[in-house]
Amino acid sequence: MSQEIAVVGSPDFTTGFRLAGVRKFENVPQDEKDEALDDAVESVLEDEDVGIAVMHDDDLDALSRQVREQVETSVEPTFVTIGGGAAGGSGLRDQIKRAIGIDLMAEEDEESNE
Repeated sequence: MSQEIAVVGSPDFTTGFRLAGVRKFENVPQDEKDEALDDAVESVLEDEDVGIAVMHDDDLDALSRQVREQVETSVEPTFVTIGGGAAGGSGLRDQIKRAIGIDLMAEEDEESNE
């Protein structure tokens, strides 16, 4: 069973991912974010085909506390947030490590220290 990538967010945010071939998405218009974002994220959480879910960092802040806790503790799917500076550097590294269980950059760090 192959794992799909899903993207959740505004149509502007999801369009680039859809053009890149992501087939699973939840569009949440900006003016409906307060009401619809939790439902969209819960839909992705319940989809057994999704292995990784991508959303904008600002949208993570807009989730209710209960849904945000589900996102932050979910292993499958693993949520990766981008934008807003949170995914830069070690933030993205930690998210990838949590998603696949290994630190892909560990070997690179060891080489640069030699």
